[in-house]
Amino acid sequence: RVSGRSGGARRKKKGDSILENPSIPNPFPELCCSPFASVLSSSLLPKATSRKKQVLKVYSEDDTSRALEVPSDITARDVCQLLILKNHYVDDHSWTLFEQLTHTGLGRAIEDHELVMEVQSNWVMEEETKLYFRKNYAKYEFFKNPLSFFPDHMISFPSETNAALSHSGILQMFLSSSTYPEIHGYLHAKEQGKKSWKKLYFLLRRSGLYFSTKGTSKEPRHLQFFCEFSNSDMYMSLTGKKISGAPTNYGFCFKPNKSGGTRDLKQLCADDEQSRTCWMTAIRLLKYGMQLYQNYMQPYQGRSGCSPLNITPMRSISENSLVAMDFSGHRSRIIENPTEALSVAVEEGLAWRRRGCLRLNSHGSPIAMSNMAIHRSQSWFHHKISREEAQRLILQHGLVDGVFLVRDSQSNPKTFVLSLSHGLKIKHFQIVPLEDDGKLFYTLDDGHTRFTDLIQLVEFYQLNKGVLPCKLKHYCARIAL
Repeated sequence: RVSGRSGGARRKKKGDSILENPSIPNPFPELCCSPFASVLSSSLLPKATSRKKQVLKVYSEDDTSRALEVPSDITARDVCQLLILKNHYVDDHSWTLFEQLTHTGLGRAIEDHELVMEVQSNWVMEEETKLYFRKNYAKYEFFKNPLSFFPDHMISFPSETNAALSHSGILQMFLSSSTYPEIHGYLHAKEQGKKSWKKLYFLLRRSGLYFSTKGTSKEPRHLQFFCEFSNSDMYMSLTGKKISGAPTNYGFCFKPNKSGGTRDLKQLCADDEQSRTCWMTAIRLLKYGMQLYQNYMQPYQGRSGCSPLNITPMRSISENSLVAMDFSGHRSRIIENPTEALSVAVEEGLAWRRRGCLRLNSHGSPIAMSNMAIHRSQSWFHHKISREEAQRLILQHGLVDGVFLVRDSQSNPKTFVLSLSHGLKIKHFQIVPLEDDGKLFYTLDDGHTRFTDLIQLVEFYQLNKGVLPCKLKHYCARIAL
């Protein structure tokens, strides 16, 4: 009896020594952590153990949030990379950390190189501010297509510069330390301490933003300093006219770091989206210069043809992959004819749906199940959102050609609407259902091109623009964290 007790004691001691011995690895480390812990570790970040840690709360589009334990000197790009890895998302270099001021209806995409904790240190207690993780396809679009961002009537170059600048010449001038193009045009400015707005002629130069006190005069004696950018951040108005009472929906403003509230905002308003985009892009380039180009080039470092002097537009993943192919013969070929591409898409779509029907259980008719709101499972479909909400979502994802979503029509409950960004504008196209010989089809062009469901329709217009102004490239999705 005594020896049994001592043997039990020895066995217990032996077990304790195994747990305490650091040289023996734990084969199930995940069992040592609570599955209900809401704070993620920063183990994915290199060399973070010696740095001070802080907890960062990030929201998704559906207002669910996730807490991250991160180093105090983490950048916005690193936060995005951490969330991409944690959620197993595809990194297409468009993920962005977005700062949103709820009460004032303002927001901005935090630059990839900015320190997130420094951004948070500028928040004031009275303002409800959140960080959102979302895609922004327009973040570096001006490097790929600068001519559409800087219209001729808004930009002036130094007199010694050749007027006909090349694609990369405009960018090199913006990034140069010696020269900087002048941006000019009319903006509405909110008068300090008043509710009224005044339309003035503004000029953006390397030394700052000015307005003319006498029409469009650029004489030094008529120019009055409006704002500098080193100690302030630029925000876009997300609510249009509602909160600020602006004359148009294309507002933006400058908020001094650690400001006391809305009284310190310098608010401006453009007449259209092209004008606002031009002003905001030029100010970003003026404030950050080459740092923006380094942010843009960082994902492509080490690839051929990506030197600092060779600014080459990068094709997106969707542009590289969405090509109609024919594999029926001995050799594959690209299908150039849109009509032939449509017939192939219809044939493949029907074959895919027939295979899908065979996998369905016996709870209902296979054909009925395949056509019953199959599109609702797609990331690009948004059920019962308004026209205004659709425009807000597309604006958040960036007004790049081809950003789109599909939604239910509010005016006609039996139809759908394709909302698409093109030329810095958001356009809406009605998808109409047609019934022919007892079968239901969907069309965008009065029945000339028909599709058995919305998935087939979207897949076709990703390959061919058809009646649309451009192909469907990037879909708006409500991501979850």
